[in-house]
Amino acid sequence: MSARATAAQAAAPQAGVPQGAAAPGTVPNAETTGRRVEEVLDRLARRDREASTDAEELVRVLMDFYGAGLARIMHLVGSSTDADGPRAALLRDELVTSLLVLHDLHPEDAAARIGRALDSVRRQHPAEVAEFDAESGALRLRAGDAGGCGCPSTNQQAQQAVEAAVSCFAPDVTSVQWEAAGAQAEPALLQISRRPPTAATAS
Repeated sequence: MSARATAAQAAAPQAGVPQGAAAPGTVPNAETTGRRVEEVLDRLARRDREASTDAEELVRVLMDFYGAGLARIMHLVGSSTDADGPRAALLRDELVTSLLVLHDLHPEDAAARIGRALDSVRRQHPAEVAEFDAESGALRLRAGDAGGCGCPSTNQQAQQAVEAAVSCFAPDVTSVQWEAAGAQAEPALLQISRRPPTAATAS
């Protein structure tokens, strides 16, 4: 279904709702929103057909995103067995978290969400927070020991996976820097000296 058709469907008169009636309170309903989308698309079509096509694609992308989020919420609410209820499962989910943060509805601060991000990948890619500046959004992470080969390509993949999780759970993080898990102790230097003289040579 096209974005325009979806908007038109949302704008169709609803049973029991007078034509043109305002949404109760200040909460927009599907009819009002659908009509607004349809009006904007019509204005764009009259001015620029190419821009109108791009706008319809944008509407489709956003509807797919929010549709996936709503479907995920319903799945988690219906299947949650968490002792703390479905709320805990929702806050652990990347997609739901990204939607809540996008609209400033997430109940946790950035530091807590960073912790959730690291927990979500800790088994494969352990990392911990070395420092986080909430004002600037700068985050410094310390890589853990995942037991891999330690080659640069593996480390880079691990860092990318961690940063992707942080981006989903805490998009307010503006930069990520890494530091080594810990400086390894340098091996002790062996002092090589001349062999001490034996009794035979000393005499």
